[in-house]
Amino acid sequence: MSSNQVAEREPMNPEGKKNEENGNGIGLKKELGLVHGVAIIVGIIVGSGIFVSPRGVLQEAGSVGMALVVWIACGIISMLGALCYAELGTAIPKSGGDYAYIYEAFGPLPAFLFLWVALLITMPVSNAIAALTFANYILEPFFPDCTPPPNGVRLIAAVVICLLLFVNCYNVKWAARVQDVFTFAKIIALVLIIVAGLVHIGMGNTNNFQNAFEGTTTEPGYIALAFYSGIFSYAGWNYLNFVTEELRDPYKNLPRAIYISLPVVTVVYFMANVAYFAVLSPQEVLSSNAVAVTFGKKILGVMAWIMPVSVALSTFGGLNGNIFASSRLFFVGAREGHLPAFLAMVNIYHFTPMSSLMFLGALSLAYLSTIQVYTLINYAAFSEALFVMFSVAGLIWLRQKQPYLKRPIKVNLVLPALFLVICTFLVFLPFYVNPWDTGIGVIIMLSGIPVYLLTIHWESKPSCYKRAIGGTTTFSQKLLVSVIEKSKFD
Repeated sequence: MSSNQVAEREPMNPEGKKNEENGNGIGLKKELGLVHGVAIIVGIIVGSGIFVSPRGVLQEAGSVGMALVVWIACGIISMLGALCYAELGTAIPKSGGDYAYIYEAFGPLPAFLFLWVALLITMPVSNAIAALTFANYILEPFFPDCTPPPNGVRLIAAVVICLLLFVNCYNVKWAARVQDVFTFAKIIALVLIIVAGLVHIGMGNTNNFQNAFEGTTTEPGYIALAFYSGIFSYAGWNYLNFVTEELRDPYKNLPRAIYISLPVVTVVYFMANVAYFAVLSPQEVLSSNAVAVTFGKKILGVMAWIMPVSVALSTFGGLNGNIFASSRLFFVGAREGHLPAFLAMVNIYHFTPMSSLMFLGALSLAYLSTIQVYTLINYAAFSEALFVMFSVAGLIWLRQKQPYLKRPIKVNLVLPALFLVICTFLVFLPFYVNPWDTGIGVIIMLSGIPVYLLTIHWESKPSCYKRAIGGTTTFSQKLLVSVIEKSKFD
């Protein structure tokens, strides 16, 4: 990896103006408004999680009542985190989200470790989960009496990842419009679930809510694991911070998008779970690999096919949002010299981070080698909680380190302190009940330290070593400059 910048020339936008969002002139156009911001947050959050995680939450919580409490608590936790990120996002208006905040607060090594874990686990795993969920549900109507074949699931998942990569590479507005359309579609799907569940309750079917807290687990570690599944379903509340550079008037639109999105998602998730438990017994939820499909078969009759189609639409939109936002993280990391410089290249015709998108797509496709979704969820949720904890700790530290930093939004310190305590609980308690999954996450994070020392921190590298890791950078720089020169005559 190289710490060199991607190019010495400054690309121009269509209006002929230099991008001023960063010091080296490499940037993305501001094409996203408030509606797009809300659609990105809601679209990313409401993806595969609400259709996959209810089983995991109930399994670890032990009772219907505690499961519903976990769903509400996860929404409140996400709102606390989002308020903290509103301050971080407006005080440090850079794309990259947690990476930019950790870098500003604690320096390059912790920021690189976040990037390393996001590169190897968080982002591609989330994409793989969404793609696998899409494939499972879209194939469900064709295999009513058995589970879809694993290779078929992988193939469909790979096709949808490649399709969305093309859309995101070709046009930012296309990607945003896909997000807008499928956000609306997935809300309609969840409204259908909620209405069907409420009608079922209105007919007097409330048996599953009697003695709702019977069997609740008292083990804090298992409660934390229940939160892992719930928080995975809310994952994405901070993703708009990854694309701050492309958001028009971020000081206003970033917090507004958060304030609109999180309460909506929390209410929808809670009501969806009430609907699930109104129709399905706890045993049926625990025995189902596709809760929404089981729900549809039991209550919708001949129209049961609507549920797998609706879930497929929902996860399609969620996957599009994941790809759109997470590719910007690798773009920013490369721009700062923490990843190979070719990942910071912007296509000058479409103004999209095409190389970063393709790299992310390749890693996402690699994770399709496994279809163990719940194991992937634990990896992703642990990594997410760990570095969100670092980011919010950075907010508190920056209050001391840079007290005069301009903060258009400034939250009461009680909020980040409370959120930090909650994140610490979620990160460390699962170790003694599930040390394998959490331990692997820590090992992968720590493996980034020697990579950082060898590729970034080590300045007196031998010339042969510099040539080995710098060849791609030099080629990328020459290629970008040549394309820019060619574009002047086209």
